[in-house]
Amino acid sequence: MPTIKLKTKVPGPRSRELMARRNDSVARGVSSATPIFVSSAEGAVLEDADGNRFIDFAGGIGCLNVGHRAPGVISAIRAQLHRCLHLCFSVTPYEGYIRLAESLNRLTPGEFRKKTLLVNSGAEAVENAIKFARAYTGRQAIICFEDAFHGRTLLTMSLTSKTNPYKAGFGPFAGEIYRVPYAYCYRCAYSMQYPGCGAFCARHIEDTFRRVVSASAVAAIIVEPVLGEGGFVVPPAQFFAVLADICKHHGIVLIVDEVQTGFGRTGALFASERYGIEPDLIVTAKSLGGGLPIAAVTGRAEIMDAPGPGAVGGTFGGNPAACEAALAVLNAFETDGDNGLTARAERLGNRFAERAREWQRHMPLIGDVRGLGAMCALELVRSRDTREPAEEETKAIVRFCYEHGLVVLSTGSYNNVIRLLVPLVIGDDEFEEGLHVLQRALKSVSLSPELAPARSGPGAGSTKATGARSARAPSRPAQ
Repeated sequence: MPTIKLKTKVPGPRSRELMARRNDSVARGVSSATPIFVSSAEGAVLEDADGNRFIDFAGGIGCLNVGHRAPGVISAIRAQLHRCLHLCFSVTPYEGYIRLAESLNRLTPGEFRKKTLLVNSGAEAVENAIKFARAYTGRQAIICFEDAFHGRTLLTMSLTSKTNPYKAGFGPFAGEIYRVPYAYCYRCAYSMQYPGCGAFCARHIEDTFRRVVSASAVAAIIVEPVLGEGGFVVPPAQFFAVLADICKHHGIVLIVDEVQTGFGRTGALFASERYGIEPDLIVTAKSLGGGLPIAAVTGRAEIMDAPGPGAVGGTFGGNPAACEAALAVLNAFETDGDNGLTARAERLGNRFAERAREWQRHMPLIGDVRGLGAMCALELVRSRDTREPAEEETKAIVRFCYEHGLVVLSTGSYNNVIRLLVPLVIGDDEFEEGLHVLQRALKSVSLSPELAPARSGPGAGSTKATGARSARAPSRPAQ
């Protein structure tokens, strides 16, 4: 029995009515990837206001690894609502905050004493991680990466790489932030100069210390273990080994932003584990709350204790109901064992890669297939030789998918990457049904005379690893 059930054309009349009201009442800058207004959700399935049923490959932008309305999460929230809804930990503390901090201290990578701060969102957690690093080191400069995304507040927007729509018109930005290339091997910044470089982009940070900003001024390097909004880019393992060595050598705090990669998405509880690194500070959010807003900074106790009393915190940080939801999420991972959600993520990722590489053999539109666990992506190009981003084709694929019952998101600095953030609880049949819709979308766009990239000539079937980006200066003050 198919999961997808479409009673009306998408969007249906009720969704169109709600969209008109939205356009009248909601700020224009708040975007929506689809015109679907959801009325209910369960597991990996959405139902809209018109009674249409969709498979969800977006998961609230990676917030629902344990699924929509996970039973354990719902039970924990309901139980907490009978006790209290809000107290403010800074006024009258409560045990749930402590229990969640203890769990994160125990479960995050690193065999050292840790402490945790709870806040409301990933951006707020990143801001506080920077504050901890600056207070601990007495330094100000921060090194971040091209194609990174760390949030939309002033500081996190300054750390974010992509200009449109995130940064254009919002300057001036925070100072003492310096950006270097990430290990985006498909569009390598250095391959023309250093073929087979072995993560030269990481090693070249030492040159940044000589030419741009002194290592003695750098408080932290902040990095995503897999780029999220930058295109689901998975760097080689040596990239993080080099970064960790550089930070240790110069007394720089290594901050790993696991907002999108955390809680089973990559086939481990944290992506850092897959690279064998132990961050000084780790930032978590999104799927931590199982659908409620909560985020955390967890790290070395001596760094976390650097700011004085009252220097960090907030009114709603570590809300009692959100704490209980997060504890239920962690319990779901701890009690499932070897056949649990992290193993499920690995199986989903393997199945996607198997299908996607078959598509790639027949569709020149697919330039790169990549992923770590269930954090999977297709990078779409108009030519495999030039690697010209297929932005319009990507938009058409997203639209085809939601019009045919699948919610999927695009991403990437060039708006040409299809990403999967499917809830890990999705059934095998549901996953295959969703992949079938995605395959139809890819084929439809590949055959469209208006949108199809060139399918003939020397570049049509080429897969050689030439980069589309020209070699650039290795680092510069972030803009």
